[in-house]
Amino acid sequence: MTLLIRNTTIVTGDAAGTIHYGAALAVQGNRIAAIGPDAEIAARFPEAEEVDGSGRVVFPGFANIHTHLGMTLARGVFEDLSPPHNPPFCGGLSPIPLPVLSPSEQAVMCQLGALEAIRSGTTALLEDASGIEDYAPQMVETGLRMVLAERCWDRAGAGIGDPAEFRQDPALGEAGLARMEALHRRWHGAGAGRIQVGIAAWAPDMCSPELLRAVEALRQRLDVVCTIHLNQIWGEVAAVQAHRGMLPSEYLDSIGFLNDRLVAAHCRCMAPLEEKILGRHKVHVAFNAAIAARRGLSPRVCELEQAGCNIGMGTDNMAEDMVEVMRTGLFMERIRRQDGRSPTPEEALRWATRNGYRAMGVADGGWLAEGNLADLVMLRTGRAHLAPFLRAVAVFVHQGQAADIDDVMVDGAWVMRDRVVLTMDEARVVREAEEIAGRAWARLFAENPGIAVPPGFRPL
Repeated sequence: MTLLIRNTTIVTGDAAGTIHYGAALAVQGNRIAAIGPDAEIAARFPEAEEVDGSGRVVFPGFANIHTHLGMTLARGVFEDLSPPHNPPFCGGLSPIPLPVLSPSEQAVMCQLGALEAIRSGTTALLEDASGIEDYAPQMVETGLRMVLAERCWDRAGAGIGDPAEFRQDPALGEAGLARMEALHRRWHGAGAGRIQVGIAAWAPDMCSPELLRAVEALRQRLDVVCTIHLNQIWGEVAAVQAHRGMLPSEYLDSIGFLNDRLVAAHCRCMAPLEEKILGRHKVHVAFNAAIAARRGLSPRVCELEQAGCNIGMGTDNMAEDMVEVMRTGLFMERIRRQDGRSPTPEEALRWATRNGYRAMGVADGGWLAEGNLADLVMLRTGRAHLAPFLRAVAVFVHQGQAADIDDVMVDGAWVMRDRVVLTMDEARVVREAEEIAGRAWARLFAENPGIAVPPGFRPL
């Protein structure tokens, strides 16, 4: 069956910034079969199922290359609890721990994150977490394209940015490597190839040289994408300097961990020397603009790009809205560069789409072209904040909202149609997530009376 989206505007997201007006797009199987003038394409596919694209614009779907779906549990809590940026560093990313969930509860919170991702136009994402096996079945069912990156570490009794000594526990690292291999055996290639299994080292101050070498050896053997949190907070930088006598990127470089299959998340507390090191190895950088703004820290995106890095975008914690991330990234870089014209909306769109697919190892997705994967979104333009719709990319990047996206297609199949998510029971997921969160936070505060409840917290 051929699907034909007719009478529409198509923003391809290709290198030339091509936009087709009065156009049609044909989908056969999981691929784009044709793009071009409406009458011409319709004549080529007379038996196609037609979708009226009038009053809509087709865009490539977003690629979120750094997220933790289960962190939806901390929505509205952790965003305002960032650690200090100046020494002395006290360690950790939040003074409040995340409540512990059962595997079934964790699966619901991850479904909640996937729901928000779909609703905001995400078609592909990279999930970095520990214990992904517990919710992998539900992730396959979302219909999204995913890289599931199981995480490992071998530093005991500490978190990112902790200035304490490095206590190595080889058993921790071995358990993480075993989880990676088990997840890969069972789920790599699931969902007719939509699901790939990658690997993740937690952070430079959480991993010994021995473990990082083992992770890189496993990456080469499995031929997959690897990811790591890098230069996330200044406490991490200080910890690596204390433990290894080097900056984080120097440390990874010294043991041969950097390469063009690595996605480095954050890179916002970084010396110019480190930017050059990452660029030399063609490392992919996840610019997590919204969480960076909330933490008051941001990477030097222009310098990283000029050094040779591929810039993609991610949501990181507590949110999955890539429309917000794309616009926030544009604004933050303009402020940092003190330049009201650079980056352009077209650059921001490329970071959030094509570059992200490239970072995930998907060479034939992230922009709309004949033969590419049919991963796309359609947004409705007849809304007050989008009119007049004169420059498609600029209007969407500057004024667009997640709620403008009506339809999402992944691998040639609709996962959302006319604002209805087709792959999950949205009402059930939202209801259960509220119940789970209420119980989990009430339990945490009851068991830890020394932890102050953040102001404005609802009664538990």
